[in-house]
Parts: sequence; C-alpha cells; structure tokens
Amino acid sequence: LIDQGTADGFLEEQLKTHLLREACDRAGQPATIRMQDGYDHSYYFISTFMAEHVAWHAGRLKG
Repeated sequence: LIDQGTADGFLEEQLKTHLLREACDRAGQPATIRMQDGYDHSYYFISTFMAEHVAWHAGRLKG
C-alpha cells in the first residue's frame, strides 16, 4: 500500500511514483498506489493515513 500526496514537492524530481506504477504494471505485480489530492510530504499527511497502513499490513500478515 502506497499513499502519495499530489502536492508533494519531491514527487516529480525525486520520488517519481509514476515510475513505480509503470514497473509494477510491466512486471504484472499488483500494487495499491493511491494518489492523495492536495497532500504534501508532511507529518499531517503521514498521520492521516497511518492507521489504514497498519490495518492493511496486519491483514496481510494474518493471511
């Protein structure tokens, strides 16, 4: 599970999340990549989605 803010100042030059999506598509690797409109790279962004990430990973660990 990947959440990426669309207003992240690092998105285009450093993070390049679109390249990860393209690589997953080419490899046939399922990926949940969610672009979150208006969010940047701040603590508030991370804290907004943290509970979802913990639940997502816990669900996969439990099978």
